[in-house]
Amino acid sequence: MKRLSDYRSIVGDETISTIYREAKNLYGQRVLHINSTYTGGGVAEILTSLTPLLVDAGVETDWRILNGNPDFFNITKKFHNALQGDSINLSDIKKKLYIRANEDFSIYARVNQSYDAVIIHDPQPLPLIHFYKKRQPWVWRCHVDLSQPNAELWEFLKDFILRYDRVILSDVSYRKPDLPVEYRIFAPVIDPLSSKNKELSQRDIAKYLKKFNVATDKPLITQISRFDKFKDPLGVIKVFELVRQEIDCRLVLCGSMASDDPEGLLIYEKVKQRAKKLIETGDVILITSENNILVNALQRQSDVIMQKSLKEGFGLTVTEGLWKGKPVIASNVGGIPLQISDGETGFLVNPRDYNQTAKTVIRVLRDPDAAHEIGRAGKEHVRRHFLVTRLVRDYLSLFNEII
Repeated sequence: MKRLSDYRSIVGDETISTIYREAKNLYGQRVLHINSTYTGGGVAEILTSLTPLLVDAGVETDWRILNGNPDFFNITKKFHNALQGDSINLSDIKKKLYIRANEDFSIYARVNQSYDAVIIHDPQPLPLIHFYKKRQPWVWRCHVDLSQPNAELWEFLKDFILRYDRVILSDVSYRKPDLPVEYRIFAPVIDPLSSKNKELSQRDIAKYLKKFNVATDKPLITQISRFDKFKDPLGVIKVFELVRQEIDCRLVLCGSMASDDPEGLLIYEKVKQRAKKLIETGDVILITSENNILVNALQRQSDVIMQKSLKEGFGLTVTEGLWKGKPVIASNVGGIPLQISDGETGFLVNPRDYNQTAKTVIRVLRDPDAAHEIGRAGKEHVRRHFLVTRLVRDYLSLFNEII
């Protein structure tokens, strides 16, 4: 099990000491996190690292996964998209299936008085609070961009949210004036000691790239993201085609298929068809393997890391790329500008301006020295603000407030 002491050399003694001090009034307290998937996506990654570190700090922390059938996850994917502005046919059938799945889960996954706080992540398990007699504070942690939610869906979900004692968002701009619940802002984080972010030797990098047939004979552009329309992989292809007119390079699109995202395969097939000729020549490589060391190797080998999202609650892949000291070119949307100061720690672009984005990629590829300096600044920014020890402190502060 990972311990806080493992992070001393990265974050310093003062940070570790502060965490232990903030935990001293919470010894023996029990908290429960609930989300909808154990692998695939930033929430699962965060909880994988956060849970043992809270335990090490002295807070007994459990983590459970909401079970749901394919119908449920098809509905909650539509909810996820609609919270980020999509339209939705919010039928009574969808509402009933959504609520019923949570009711079924509540029957055998009891949240009883033995927990001192319950943290619910994202909309999938949101209605669980409806099926328990509250004996402790409940907190809803929303990881998506709530700046322009579908109004009808928002009204439906708000009926559950109003029952919560706190709401945690990734940025203050996501706060809704019509939601009279106390809120906190927690920036998502990465774990620098995870297999996705730890240091790798050049030998290991070469080994994993060879295993997945990723040649390194020309500049490498990479986007690591689920195959999700809001990550805009089709737009990345368009940008790549413009860049190739100036510089011979290669593009890798790598994204796992999360179990709670049934839309992923459909988007993948669209990308595969759109880039068919480039895939045949080896200039575009699509990877769907759930392999964190491969992701690490790709990011460390890349000359440019992209994140051309149309919507983005935060974007942990941006944080990961910055941590590797690489030039990251990302959309000026959602939580991404929290991580990137344009021209200082990375580059911000208009995601719908393909020419601007392509010109930025070309400029970075032609000036590797400047790219290296920006990459170094980006890594330091992550070290100071977006590592998992920061999130441990945030949660301890919250628990001291509500327990």
